Amino acid sequence: MRIGFTGLGRMGAPMATNIAAAGFPLTVWNRNRTRAEAFAEDTAAAVADTPRLLAEASDVVVTMLADDAASQEVYCGAEGLFSGKAGATTFIEMGTMSPDHIEDLARAAGQNRRVIDAPVSGSTGAAQNAALMIMAGCDETVALPVMPLFEAVGRKTICLGRRGAGAVMKLAVNSIIHGLNQTFAEALTLAEGAGIDAAAAFDAIEASAAAAPMLSYRRPLYLDEAAHDVTFTVALARKDMALAVGLAERFGVAMPQARLNLERLLDAETKGFGGRDMASIVSYMRKEKP
Repeated sequence: MRIGFTGLGRMGAPMATNIAAAGFPLTVWNRNRTRAEAFAEDTAAAVADTPRLLAEASDVVVTMLADDAASQEVYCGAEGLFSGKAGATTFIEMGTMSPDHIEDLARAAGQNRRVIDAPVSGSTGAAQNAALMIMAGCDETVALPVMPLFEAVGRKTICLGRRGAGAVMKLAVNSIIHGLNQTFAEALTLAEGAGIDAAAAFDAIEASAAAAPMLSYRRPLYLDEAAHDVTFTVALARKDMALAVGLAERFGVAMPQARLNLERLLDAETKGFGGRDMASIVSYMRKEKP
């Protein structure tokens, strides 16, 4: 099974590395060609000049892109993945997208191509260790041919039965993560306001019933954001929450906490936090006044 991969960002690069390590013939394309060439030198992957040529060199294409707009361009642009007639018949979008966009891709794909939404949950460390959780918008029968690929990047795949369900589930999971991020920032600043050392407060939270894996693996960022690379920006968190709130409106679901979280993220963006890691919400909350 020849694999094409596009989206060699913080999550995509380690995922593609694991695909190559699993022995799949791999071709990559990236908007930043220098990054693609550097990746190819490290993994012996081939580099395609355009998304169309990537699809033509592959049986299955995996995309790990930032948002609907980026995905739309890569799939449906003039030299996009769907612009040719030969090559890949299965396309797997593993980024965090709206379910509407997944349906748009499926329509654009035509009759002889299949689009699967299979977003992932996990940190950059989980991506490096092939320990991601995959939420596949399909049933087990559809997933079976690509399970070796999923197993190369993830520890568990959950099939959710229908196209678009993976995209919805990822937004549901991320609404918890971003809500926890905001609540943790408030709790930590409360402890600090009472004169408790931040590291000691973190120790207490981490040992309590409120402990969560996300807090533990992000501890260095929470305690010293400036000393570490950005892993997930405030702007991306805002994008996720806006999509989740939009789905809640469509389905008639009350998500009051999600709406409040979205307001905080929007405000943080206006105050210059958009490009910073989502752990910077701690710094943002330190500056907020009641």
